[in-house]
Amino acid sequence: MTKIEDVKLIEIPKVKDSRGNLAIIEKDSLPYPIKRVYYLYDVPSDAFRGGHSHIAQHEFLIPLSGSFDVIIDDATNKKTVTLNKPDKGLHIVPGIWRELENFSSGSVCLVLASDVFLESDYIRDYQDFKLSKSR
Repeated sequence: MTKIEDVKLIEIPKVKDSRGNLAIIEKDSLPYPIKRVYYLYDVPSDAFRGGHSHIAQHEFLIPLSGSFDVIIDDATNKKTVTLNKPDKGLHIVPGIWRELENFSSGSVCLVLASDVFLESDYIRDYQDFKLSKSR
C-alpha cells in the first residue's frame, strides 16, 4: 500500500549556461516509461485541479513556469508540496490522492504520465479512495 513517503521530489539534471539553463529528462530519468505528456496552463489562482487518485498510473509533475501547491494524501496523512523550480519535479506513485491549487499567474504544470488516458484507472470520489486504501 502506497504512502505519501513514496512520493518523491526528483531533481532534473541540468546544464547551466550563461545563455540559459537546459533541463534534461531521458529514458532513465524516471522509474517508468513515459506514455503521455500533457500540461496545465491558464489555471485561475483560485481554481484547483486534480481531485483524484490513480490505480496504476505514475505521474511526474514539473512546474515549467511559476508555482503551485500539490496536496498529496494517502488516506491517513496529508502533505503539501510547493513546486516552483523547473529543475525539480514531483513523482506521484499510484494510490495517492492529489489536488493542485494556489497557481501563480502564468504558471505551467507539465505532467509526464506512465500510461495513456484510461478513465478506469481514476478514482475520482474521495470516499471511494479511502475505501480502496482500507482493503
